[in-house]
Amino acid sequence: MNFPIDFERNLNLEGEATSGGEAGSHGIMGNLLPVRRPPRILVVDDQPTIAGLMSQLLSMSGYDVVTAPDAEQAEAEVRRQPPDLILSDVRMPGRSGYEFCRALKSDPATRLIPFVLITGLSDSSDKVRGIEAGADDFLNKPVLAEELKARVKSLLRVKEFTDELETADSVLCALGLIVEGRDPYTEGHCERLAGRAAELGRHLGLDEDSIVALRRGGFLHDLGKIAVPDAILKKGSDLTAKEWEIMKQHPVTGENICKPLKSLLLVLPIIRHHHEHSDGSGYPDGMRAGEIPLLPRVLQVVDVYDALCTARPYKPAQSHEQAAHTMREEARRGLWDSELVDEFFTMLAAQRSAA
Repeated sequence: MNFPIDFERNLNLEGEATSGGEAGSHGIMGNLLPVRRPPRILVVDDQPTIAGLMSQLLSMSGYDVVTAPDAEQAEAEVRRQPPDLILSDVRMPGRSGYEFCRALKSDPATRLIPFVLITGLSDSSDKVRGIEAGADDFLNKPVLAEELKARVKSLLRVKEFTDELETADSVLCALGLIVEGRDPYTEGHCERLAGRAAELGRHLGLDEDSIVALRRGGFLHDLGKIAVPDAILKKGSDLTAKEWEIMKQHPVTGENICKPLKSLLLVLPIIRHHHEHSDGSGYPDGMRAGEIPLLPRVLQVVDVYDALCTARPYKPAQSHEQAAHTMREEARRGLWDSELVDEFFTMLAAQRSAA
């Protein structure tokens, strides 16, 4: 990696610390304001001199910088403490920067980390390879220090917005658990549902975005019950016609709560449609088979199984065998997707034999 001659002169530029507070803040407010950690940047380059110069420049700008000489050690560093941004050379011993980028972008746990490829290759096909690998940006050699700092600052701002969205998702999921906690008989339901729905999604060969949506749907599917009074929510059975109409609105309420978050786009149909039935007898929209999207049908199967196997004030828990018989019979009558019911119990049987 070749930097221009003025690289070291740029090292003396005034820092741009982004640690969340003014350097030298003092007094009462300075003591009370929370101190945010500086953004963490991982520099991956097999040339120690280049990695050291980049680390020095970025450290003087207020960032927490760690370096790695190749993709293997970089991956170990990501597992140890995920960075906020990765700057990686393309040509390195072992796996290339393209391969390293592709591996991280294919993992839901790391795919939102901004990844910048630094390359001396000028052919347009090389950039195409980087785009296909999932790179968020490119820097060409020789790298100008000011351009490096500007790109880093811009991508870290995007990462901050992404983190805020993830925090909002987490808050909603926590709210879903709080709603669940209003009913002592459903303890652990959301966690079980999220885990089993994701497992069924993998068993069906769904893509990672769908699997993440199923997991989130497990926590958020009944979020709308926050608007249902305790007297109705805990009654459990024998609801009056008026009470039943209130209960049937919880999928719509949950969808409206989550709709402002674009990151929950795939989760919205799960929230709204997980009580629809294949024969049109469900709610809130009375949809029939062929109209109900796949993800709500997947979560629905897992939800019904968990409800049957859990004791409630108005019913005892069914055994696994009883639940399988009940669900297959109800699927035959047109309540559930019979193919998904069969796939679910095929998955559970395989898990039991492997245990």
